[in-house]
Amino acid sequence: MIASETELRAMMIASQEGNAPVYRRLLTALRPRLEIFCRRRVSDASAAEDLVQETLMAIHIKRDTYDPGQPLTAWVYGIARYKLIDYYRRHRKHQSVPLDGIEDFLGETDHGFAAADARMDVGRLMQDLPAAQARAVQLTKLEELSVAEAAEQTQSGISSVKVNVHRGLKTLIARFQKSEEENV
Repeated sequence: MIASETELRAMMIASQEGNAPVYRRLLTALRPRLEIFCRRRVSDASAAEDLVQETLMAIHIKRDTYDPGQPLTAWVYGIARYKLIDYYRRHRKHQSVPLDGIEDFLGETDHGFAAADARMDVGRLMQDLPAAQARAVQLTKLEELSVAEAAEQTQSGISSVKVNVHRGLKTLIARFQKSEEENV
């Protein structure tokens, strides 16, 4: 039986608190998901098994960095994806590693996965924006309030909200482009 996201998260939280038997159950529950993930992307069964082992080791080493408020599977597949990229680099294979269709690996439909992943990415990008810009972008672009509604909530003028949204988006786009250039 495949554990749900909620069960996996509970196991990870318990393991972070020092529950070794639950931690072993967590790794056992994650293994089949990781095997499917790796085997669908690497044709060599031995290499796929190595990737699973490397991913489980990375999970073990980095388990204290997991934020219990975030989906565990997003964190796990992020680690697996980086291990896969490292494998491709070592073997000079240039392939994209899409995260589309990740529900196939969850063994269930996880409708919140993509949204949670996007929220984490946006949160990281916006964390260094000035507060007024971050709030204006949050209200108008993410919560889809009108500029007038955002101005009312922030107790500022409409033009101030427009300026903050413009400057915030300009900064976010520049950061995104810079990070894309660094990853190439």
